[in-house]
Amino acid sequence: MQMPEADELLKDQRVVEEVNKHLWIESQKAGYSIGIERATDEWLRLHAEDWFKYNQPEKFQKLNKKRKRK
Repeated sequence: MQMPEADELLKDQRVVEEVNKHLWIESQKAGYSIGIERATDEWLRLHAEDWFKYNQPEKFQKLNKKRKRK
């Protein structure tokens, strides 16, 4: 799946909140702060596509159609 650029996604306050939640949860599991860079990288890799699909379904479908044509 082709995703919008990470920089564009991270401009959305909802995404920033999700990354911060991920940071908190994973830091609690680890027993120390995993850091914002790791949390951001992990969230983008593991959760961005599903978030995008759920929160911006029109854009998701449009990108998906473009990908299928290629």
